Amino acid sequence: QVQLVESVGGSVRAGGSLRLPCAASGTLSTINTMGWFRQSPGKQRELVARIRPGAGTEYGDPLKGRFITSRELGKNTLYLQADKVESADTGVYYCNAYVPVVVGGKVERYEEIWGKGTLVTVSS
Repeated sequence: QVQLVESVGGSVRAGGSLRLPCAASGTLSTINTMGWFRQSPGKQRELVARIRPGAGTEYGDPLKGRFITSRELGKNTLYLQADKVESADTGVYYCNAYVPVVVGGKVERYEEIWGKGTLVTVSS
């Protein structure tokens, strides 16, 4: 059983930066895609960024290059680096991953899992 745990988000001033880790714990195997989503007040959940092995990294269009995600080598830890944050970046950020379900030593399927989310507040 794999669990995703985001760090506490906290608050940051507009124009500042923050770095959020998401650590996968529990029974680990080779995790496929990992990424970040967010949900701002009054808006639906949207893609921030995700890394898909063999397919590169995707970024949400509204972020306009201000967000960078990376995966630490040798660890199932995903990082989100956000620069020049704006008040519109306020919201709950969720870590997301597709984890292989292994049965009989073989991958049966991939299961999508989510972290509980962490609140990021950008002050003006």
